[in-house]
Amino acid sequence: MTETDPKSDLRKEAYAARKLAYGLGLDADGQAHLLQEIGPVTGQVIAGYMPIRTEIDPIPVMTALCAANRICVPVIDGAGLPLRFREWAPGAGMVEGPFGAQVPATGDWLTPDVLIVPLVAFDAHCNRLGYGGGFYDRTLAGLREGQPTRAIGFAFAMQELPAVPTEPTDQRLDVIVTDQGVIRV
Repeated sequence: MTETDPKSDLRKEAYAARKLAYGLGLDADGQAHLLQEIGPVTGQVIAGYMPIRTEIDPIPVMTALCAANRICVPVIDGAGLPLRFREWAPGAGMVEGPFGAQVPATGDWLTPDVLIVPLVAFDAHCNRLGYGGGFYDRTLAGLREGQPTRAIGFAFAMQELPAVPTEPTDQRLDVIVTDQGVIRV
């Protein structure tokens, strides 16, 4: 990505909005909407994430779903590669992974049925603006080739943009869940 990339300025705008939303105590509302959107499921493999910087926190939802499902979190193996997912449970031993995200030190490698996806920004058409590495786009493309895979974006409502520029490799999310509710295409 270069500084002339149109997504660069949008990321700066979205980071600023996310930083403002982060300290307002909106996580609990988002978590309630997320738990309702995923629903009372059993026997699913659900990928969450360990929040970094000012991301909205999915850990209470992951913890609530853990009793009846297997929960995993993404692990970055390297640039240009899809994510892999290692099983997580509350109290799991964690180590620092790339970008400062915590990842389980040990655990089974799983293939998720549902992904809770972090993002920098989104639009009303469920397009996601990520960090620019393409990890989730590559991962979702591969997962969706092999099985039905549901991708749920999780963000603060303040991260919404009028439009997110898309490229042919971008993977649209199924829904976006925010502190203000759910956005569907």
